[in-house]
Amino acid sequence: MIAIIDYDAGNLTSVARALSHIGVENIVTNNIRQIEAAERIVFPGVGAAGSAMESLKRLGLDNAIKDAFDRGKPILGICLGSQIILSYSEENQTSCLGLMDGNVRGFSAEFQKAEFQKSGVSGLKIPHMGWNQIRRRSDHAVLSGLRDTDEFYFVHSFFPYPEKKINIIAVTQYGIEFPSVIGMKNMVAMQFHPEKSGRPGLQILRNFCKWEP
Repeated sequence: MIAIIDYDAGNLTSVARALSHIGVENIVTNNIRQIEAAERIVFPGVGAAGSAMESLKRLGLDNAIKDAFDRGKPILGICLGSQIILSYSEENQTSCLGLMDGNVRGFSAEFQKAEFQKSGVSGLKIPHMGWNQIRRRSDHAVLSGLRDTDEFYFVHSFFPYPEKKINIIAVTQYGIEFPSVIGMKNMVAMQFHPEKSGRPGLQILRNFCKWEP
């Protein structure tokens, strides 16, 4: 059984449908006992870091996720769930879960102007929305079977930036190069939405369900 964490941050039904499509039993829940009993955890989410952290703390899910991580339970973060596993987010100036050292950076107007000028690219829209590729920096079982030409669906204005480069599994180019898949120990997370990314996204979900960190 996979527990999909429900903390009022949306994007839950599509994840549940994708897991059901590949034949994996799952439950959308904020019940701590059900989360403790689950074999694996999917931590999705869309929206703002500040309100997400408020909901997690109000429901006691922040400690439940930390406990699952400490116990070695496989965890998959998606979109907002790939961000607030870090220490701090520039969005709402928010302290996050701190499972991995690093912060969440934004494609702000100032950041966009300075960094995009360096790369010679201009006129890119924020949020970064639509299909894009990833480039692997290291091998990871959850990315097994993917092709270099595969594309994934992104919708975001912020992105995770781990302190240690070893935690960056794949990157994506959008004016700048940003981390799009990160991970350490029993946790892997991606800025894009595998549940909305067709065949390669379903392959990622299948891989996660078999992954033994």
